[in-house]
Amino acid sequence: MRAVLRIPAFRLLFTGLAASMVGDALMVLVYAIWVKSLTGSNGAAGLVTLFVAVPYVLAPLGGWLVDRFRRRPFLVVANLASALMLLPLFAVRDAADVWIIYMVAALYGISSVTIAAALSGLLKDLLAEDLLADANGTLQTVKEGLRLGGPLAGAALFATLGGAAVAAIDAVTFLIAAAVIAQMRLREEPPVRSGPHWLRELTAGLAHIRTDAALRRMALAMGIGFLFIGVTESAIFAVIDQGLHRPPEFVGVLTSAQGIGAIAGGLWAARLIQRVGELTAIATGMAAVGLGDGLKAAPSLPIILIGLVGTGWGLATMVVGFTTVIQRRTPGPLIGRVSAAAETLVSGPQTISIAAGATLVSVVDYRLLLMVVTAGMLIAAAWLWPARRLTAQAPPADRPVEVGR
Repeated sequence: MRAVLRIPAFRLLFTGLAASMVGDALMVLVYAIWVKSLTGSNGAAGLVTLFVAVPYVLAPLGGWLVDRFRRRPFLVVANLASALMLLPLFAVRDAADVWIIYMVAALYGISSVTIAAALSGLLKDLLAEDLLADANGTLQTVKEGLRLGGPLAGAALFATLGGAAVAAIDAVTFLIAAAVIAQMRLREEPPVRSGPHWLRELTAGLAHIRTDAALRRMALAMGIGFLFIGVTESAIFAVIDQGLHRPPEFVGVLTSAQGIGAIAGGLWAARLIQRVGELTAIATGMAAVGLGDGLKAAPSLPIILIGLVGTGWGLATMVVGFTTVIQRRTPGPLIGRVSAAAETLVSGPQTISIAAGATLVSVVDYRLLLMVVTAGMLIAAAWLWPARRLTAQAPPADRPVEVGR
């Protein structure tokens, strides 16, 4: 962590991203709590995550767009646009306006996928290969650290000032991020413009994943796992209502517990990756998520909190491993499309499971749903485990990455 923070350009980038992360941490649960308070429906609240995830299906188009521009100015414009997208929330008054929250949630998904793709490419341009895991782990640790108290603060602000006030704060943090990132001094190579075969350019990210054995195995395993994990987006409200008999705002407490685990995962992920490789780290994270979700079915708050800590650790480890292996095994001009294509392969199944969870949580015991999630994540981890040799030792920075092994 200290090594990357010694780099002036990364410090500026880190500061800008941290500002926007503050807003995200405050707002992350407000969408769902807002819908729940207006409609009284667990399923309607869970659908918020579905609307956030749906834009990821179109992520290859966003990745193609990202690869057509320099990353730093793209991030500046994307943060400014993200501030503007929150303005419609000021019009929400009652249950008839829930569609506005869903629309903004979808715009938030578009913002997330494009910013993530641009950031991945910027980090690859900015840092040596052996620092990528440290940088990804540092950003993930701060993101989850802010979520430790952010959701509680967001829920408290929602309860006292309303959703529009939280949205205004989030918009200001995006503006701060744009201003800080604009101060970075970084020489970026001009982007490679698309050739006449636009379809080939659009699908180049998916083609690269298909020809790289490690990326292919990782994307498929993550897709399998996330085909189940989205169910928890609605099931968590059933855990609060039926299992703990608490109000929906209590989701902030549970998310904070998950944040504790995520901080530990972010701090430890880079070291784990350096020791055993990205695929081993991702498989370990998947198993931790599965076991943690299973513990949420227990009728005990302490056990549920332990499960959430394990889930947080696993998710952070998965995210850092996922991002790092893409950066290390992808040429710079393709990084946006590969990142976006990988997100699509993961978020597509997640979207299906979120939609299924929003429907099933009203007719199936939430504890059974959580057991299914546990089984799915463990199956995905077991399927990925034999491929761990593909990233057991990261290829040196001065040697081209071999693909199709």
